[in-house]
Amino acid sequence: MSSHNPSLDATLQQLRQVRQALLSLHKALLESERVGYEQFYGRIKSKGEFFQLVVGHEWFDWLHPISQFIVQIDEVMSSKEPVTINQANQLLAEARMLLQPSEEGTTMQIRYYQAIQRDPDIAFMHAEVSKLLAQ
Repeated sequence: MSSHNPSLDATLQQLRQVRQALLSLHKALLESERVGYEQFYGRIKSKGEFFQLVVGHEWFDWLHPISQFIVQIDEVMSSKEPVTINQANQLLAEARMLLQPSEEGTTMQIRYYQAIQRDPDIAFMHAEVSKLLAQ
């Protein structure tokens, strides 16, 4: 996939690293939300039940933009058309906008903020993704 454009190559490498970090973060957020869900509603009995809850229960709704964004990155990166530097930079900008924890804001920003506050692993992963996005 060499483009002979060092700037594009570096940006695509950054995007791949952000995607990988987002996958890990998303997995940790799902697990953290699962723990909270089970404390509130009781034990989830199977992976199938958990999947159904993640897809369809409002408890997990706030995580959907992250999973949809990962899919969006995958679609751009696997497209038959070569990725342009503008597309890659746009995706990185969207990632910066998506991952903005806040005590006050959208449901996603608030729930993300709360996850960072309660789970040191998520706080660490957020710091890692933020560092990648600041490059």
